[in-house]
Amino acid sequence: MGMARQRAEPVISDFLEAFGDVSTAVESGAGLPEVARATSRALDASVAIVDSATSVLAVACRSPEDERLVLSLREGSEVHELRVADSSVGELRYRPRGEPPPAALLRMVGALIALEVERSRGPARAAEASIASFVEDLLRRRVTDRDNIVARAQELGADLTAGASVIVARARPHAPEEGDWRARLLSIVERGARPAASGALAALVDLTRGGGGHDGTLAVLVPGSDAESAKRCAGGVRRELEANLVAYGYAVGRSRPAADPADLHRAGAEALLAANVAEAQGETALAFEETGAYRLLLPAMSEDPGELERFYDETVAPLVTYDDQYETQLVRTLESFFEADGNVARTAERLFTHRHTIRYRLERVRDLCGLDVGSTDGRERLGLGLKAMRVLGIMPTRGPLAEPGAETGRVPRGSKDR
Repeated sequence: MGMARQRAEPVISDFLEAFGDVSTAVESGAGLPEVARATSRALDASVAIVDSATSVLAVACRSPEDERLVLSLREGSEVHELRVADSSVGELRYRPRGEPPPAALLRMVGALIALEVERSRGPARAAEASIASFVEDLLRRRVTDRDNIVARAQELGADLTAGASVIVARARPHAPEEGDWRARLLSIVERGARPAASGALAALVDLTRGGGGHDGTLAVLVPGSDAESAKRCAGGVRRELEANLVAYGYAVGRSRPAADPADLHRAGAEALLAANVAEAQGETALAFEETGAYRLLLPAMSEDPGELERFYDETVAPLVTYDDQYETQLVRTLESFFEADGNVARTAERLFTHRHTIRYRLERVRDLCGLDVGSTDGRERLGLGLKAMRVLGIMPTRGPLAEPGAETGRVPRGSKDR
C-alpha cells in the first residue's frame, strides 16, 4: 500500500505542476499567447486556441508545418471544445508530442482557457455591439442628423464625411448549424471587406420586416463616394463567402454611393433590394443598377413598405402559404410560366413535368388568388406580386428541383471549372 502511494505521489505532483503553470499564466493577465505556451508545456503538445468564429487567437507550435497540422487537425491532432456554461466559446486544438495528455488535465486546462477566451473577447464584443447599433440605427433611419452620423462613425474608426456605399450580405445554411455560425459569418465578411476599404464597418443587422431577429444578414458601410472601392469591397466579400461557406446559400447586394451621410438609409435600401433580388434569382452578387425593373419598387420599399406588403398579400401570398403548408410548387410554377413567356409546354420542360400538371397548378393559382394568368390584368398583378415578394426578401418554399445544381437541370454558373 505504501509503495503504491509513493508511486502515485510523483504523478499527482506532475499533474498539479502542469495545471499550476497554466493557472499562473491566466492569473498573471499575460494574455492568450502566454496561456497557449503554458498549455503547450502542460500537455506536452503543440497547441492552437481558436474562437467560435474559427479565428486563431494564439498558437504554440514548433514550426510553421507543425502549426498547419494542428490547425487543420491532421496527423494525430485532436480538438477539445472550450465551453463556458452552456455556450461554446472556441476550441483547443492540440497535437501530442508523446503520450496523450490525461483526460482530467485536459478538461481542467480547457476550462481555464475557455474563461480566458471569454474574458478577452469582452472588449471585442462591446465594439461589435456598438458598430451593430450604429449601422442598424442608420439603415432603419433612427438617426438622420448628418453631424451626429459623422461623429458616431468617427468614434468607431470610420470617416463618413464624404458619404459611403452600403453592401448587404446574406447567408443561409442548407442544414442546421451548431455553434455561433453568425459570428463566423461576420468574421468572414470583415476579412473580405477591410483589405479593399479602409475603415469599413461590418455588422450583423436585423433588417427583417417586423424586426423579428437576425437572419444571417450583414451590412457593410464602405466610406467614401468612390463606386470602384465599393465594387472591390463587394467582390472581396463574395470571394471570402465562396471560399469559406461550402454548405450555405449566400447573396451580396451593393448600393450606389451616397454622397451625403444623411442619405445612407437610402443606400441601405438599395443594397438590401439588390441582395433580395440576387437571392431570389439564384445569383451570388448584384449591384442596385443591375436590378432592372425592381428599381421602380424601391420607393415603396423605403418609404411605405406597408403598401408593398399589402400588394403582396393581395396577390401571391396565398400561394406562398399554400406551398409552405402542402409542399407544393405553385410559386415556382408561376415563376417558370412567366420565364417561359406564358408557354405551357416550355414551362413543363423547365419543371420536368407534364403539361396537364402545369395547367392544373395554374388553375389552383386562380382559385387561391382570384387572378387568372389568361388575362392581361391577372398576369400583370401576379408578376408584380412576385417582384414585391422578392423585394421584401420573402423566400418561398422550394422543392428538390430548386436545390443548387438541380434547378431546371442547369449547372450553376462557374461550377464546370471547379
